[in-house]
Formats: sequence, C-alpha cells, structure tokens
Amino acid sequence: MWGVSGGRAEGATNPIPFGNLSLLLGTMLLAVLPVLRRERLWGGALAALAAIFFAFTAAYLSGTRNNLIAFPVLLLFLIIAGKPHQRWLSGALGGLTLALFVGLDSRMSSGFSGLLGGMVDNGIQFRFDIWQKALKLFLEAPILGVGSQGYADAIHQGVASGNLNEGLIGCCDNHAHNDLLQVLATRGLLGALSWSLLLLIPFVQFARLTRHENGRVSAMATAGCLIPLAYLLFGLTEATFMRGIYLSFYLLTVTTLTYVVWRTVAENLQGRREQYLSTIIITYNEADNIRDCLASVQPVSDEIIVVDSGSTDETVTIAKEFTDNITVTDWPGFGLQKQRALEQASGDWVLSIDADERLTSYLAREINHELSHQPRADAYKLPWAVTLYGKRLDFGRSGRAPLRLFRREGVRFSDAMVHEKILLPEGRRTVTLRGRLTHYTHRDFGHALEKSAKYAWLGAQERYRKGRRTKTLIYPTFRAIVTFVQVYILRLGFLDGPVGFLVAMTYTQGAFNKYAGLWTLTRAESTKPRGKTAK
Repeated sequence: MWGVSGGRAEGATNPIPFGNLSLLLGTMLLAVLPVLRRERLWGGALAALAAIFFAFTAAYLSGTRNNLIAFPVLLLFLIIAGKPHQRWLSGALGGLTLALFVGLDSRMSSGFSGLLGGMVDNGIQFRFDIWQKALKLFLEAPILGVGSQGYADAIHQGVASGNLNEGLIGCCDNHAHNDLLQVLATRGLLGALSWSLLLLIPFVQFARLTRHENGRVSAMATAGCLIPLAYLLFGLTEATFMRGIYLSFYLLTVTTLTYVVWRTVAENLQGRREQYLSTIIITYNEADNIRDCLASVQPVSDEIIVVDSGSTDETVTIAKEFTDNITVTDWPGFGLQKQRALEQASGDWVLSIDADERLTSYLAREINHELSHQPRADAYKLPWAVTLYGKRLDFGRSGRAPLRLFRREGVRFSDAMVHEKILLPEGRRTVTLRGRLTHYTHRDFGHALEKSAKYAWLGAQERYRKGRRTKTLIYPTFRAIVTFVQVYILRLGFLDGPVGFLVAMTYTQGAFNKYAGLWTLTRAESTKPRGKTAK
C-alpha cells in the first residue's frame, strides 16, 4: 500500500533508497536511449522511454531531496561523456525532468529555500550534528576508527550527557548519513581507502570505454560510470553501503554491466589486419619457451625474425619450424641485440616480444582488429599477465603494460645492456590495449635468483658506464627499502598474496645487488694503483 506522509510517497520500502535508485536507473536508461534510437530499435527505444518515465516518476514521488544534488551532476556527466548525437537528447529529456523536480516538488523546494534562508528542518539539522560527531570520532582514532559499536556507544553517551540531540537515537546511532564520514569514524583511513577503491575502480574501468568506436559499448560504459558517481553523490547525505538494498543494487548492476560491456567489446573485434607486421624476437637457450611463443604470434605476423646469441640447446632448431629468418650472432646487450633484429624488419609495423612471453588469443584478435583499418595510435602497450609459481600477478611491477607494438618508421632501441627502451619519435601517440601478454618470467625460484643476479650486475655495469658512482653502502640499502615500499605497498603488490611478497623481496634484493655492484666498481676504481711517472 502506498500513502503520502510529509509531502512524499511511502510504501513497503524506505522512500530514500527507493527514490535514489529510481533516479539512477532512469539516468542509466537515458544513457543508452540515443543508441537504441540511432540503431532504429524502436521497440527497445519505446520500452526504455516508458521505463525512464516510470523511474523518474518514482524518484519524484519519493521526495528524496538529495536527488536534486545528484541529478544535475549525473546529467552533466551524461552530456559531457556522450557522443554528439546523444547529447541533445540526453540534455533535453534530463533538463525537462530536472525542471519538473524543482518546480513541482514542494518538499524539495521548501527544504532548499529554508536552507538558503538559514532555517533547516530536523532532518537536515540532525545530519549537521552527526557529521560533526563522526569527524571528532575519526580524529580520535584516525587509522582504524572506533568501530561500529564504538560509534553507537559514542552517540548514546553523547545523548545521555546532553551534548547531542536525543533525536539522533534511532535516526543516526547506527550510521552517520554520509558514506565517507561513516567509514572514517568506524574504520579509519584504511576503511576510507577500501571505500575509495570500491567506487574508483569501476568508474575508471568504464570511463576508459566511453569513447569506444562501438556505440553500444560507449553507451553502456557511460551508464556504468553513472553508478559509482551516483553512489558518491548519494553518499553525501546517506550511508548507502550500510543499507542492503543499496549494496545489492551496486554489486548487481556493476557486475552485470562489466560482463555485458566486455563481451560486446570482444564481439566487436572482427577486423582483419591490413597492415604488414614484422615480429622480432631475441633468444638465448630458450628451448623451453620458444615454440609456444612463436605459435602465439603466428596469427598476427607476416614475417618472424629471430636473432639468437649462440644458443647451446634446441632453440634455433625449434625456431626453424616457424621461420627461416634466423640470425646467430654474438651478444652485445639487450638494446643493441634488439636493434639488430629491428633493422631486419621489413613491415610497416613491428611487434617486439620476448621468448618468455605469449600473446593470448584475445590479444591477437585485438591486434589484428587495431591494424585492420587506419590505426588510432602509432604505438601500443600490451598489459602483462605475469605468471609465477602457478599464480597470475596483477599488481606490483607485474601490473605494467610494456610498449611492444609500434609503427617502425623512425623508431629505435636504446643501447642499454639491460632494461632497454623503445625510443619513439616525438609526437607519436601511444594507446594501451586490453588483451593480456602472458609473461612466464621464471621457470622456478632458482631461475629467479639467477636472473635477478644477472640483471643486477648488468644494471650496475650500465650505470657505471654512464658515469654513476656510489661511495657508501647506505645508498644500496636505501634503494632496496624504497623498492620494497614501491612494489609491495604503493603498487599494491600485497594484493597478490604470498607470491606478491616473494616477488617484492626478489625485486628488493635485486635493487640492493645492483647498487652494491656499482659500489664495488666505484671502490675498485678508487683503489686502482696509479702508474708511476716515467723518469
């Protein structure tokens, strides 16, 4: 049964979340409506229009005043993020809805006019009081907060002592009517970080696709951005994640849209490559890796070039199964060796890949699609999917996207002995693809130690060659500590579990060894006996 109380419709559910979520649903449908109209899906467009009407009507009848804060921001984002043919329709329908909200709802208009005139009702005053109390509780325990029970006890004690209005009991003794202040008071800064990631990660992932070439993808991604943005706005006056209906709606819509959006993106990868592509690989004793690597690049390669450094295993024999363009030469360092391979490439585009890397089938399709028409960039980064000890790592230094695919003209490799760079001409545009580049960096822990030591010594020699010096072991120790903090904490390596910790410690040891090696070279230089002057 529905009724009216205090100028708002009430029923079996709380009108505040009902009104908020109705507004959000209507705005999300408004984001996809122009695409339905453009693709002449008239049945879907009419159904969406009807759903938008009923959603906004429900939001209006709920009398939820923070909708007047949220809706203008959501509408502005919708207009900015939408494509030109979407903006006029979203702006017209949204503007009309906003005008009706303001002009017809006496509860909303009276509440805001009273606020502007310095007269506020109990609901608003209670919020001001509880926000001040929540902030004080956060300042008492800024790291971990006072906990849910500590928050409730503080409110009851404040009312009992006369410092807080007794109306806060039952209204605000279990939440602070503000998401951020609620989390800060009860969970501290660590809780606030989790709350921020809960909103930020989906928003960023959807925002990257709002300009996608496929209209359906961009429209659904825009609708996806509206969800965390709306929750941020609703959370200014409500503790949304304290209510089951808010949390359930958030998880359901974000999960569903994520699945639908990425499935549509995958289905859109139908282009056939038109650009001539050369794949270059340098090898040394990579018999365990080279077959899988070369098999993975075949679907995207017009030619495959292998430059080997005198392997003593079956690397060259296996490579001959895939290409005749194989050169066996000496080892001048990573940068110069890759430059040798690049100079043999004849394609307009080049894919540089290491023997311990693999293109996933999705990434291969994505590369072919990107090069099927006029490419939107001059170079592409391919996100790593580092796999170690049976686990895929997504954070720390593993969560990177190295530059691997580029237009050949004007490009060269740096001459670094290790950790070489691809040097692009100024003004070249770089884009990061979605597909993963699987990276099997180590065969086992022994190989990890061997590789870390090798790279550390090469890095020390490289820095010494460039004139770098260190005269104390304090600096290697400092660099080791900085590396651990960067990899394990700042780059969220702890989210990769025990393997993430082991990898962070390996990087830490490598950093120490590199600069300790530089210290030994510096020391050898300073203690080298000088020749006597001839008489």
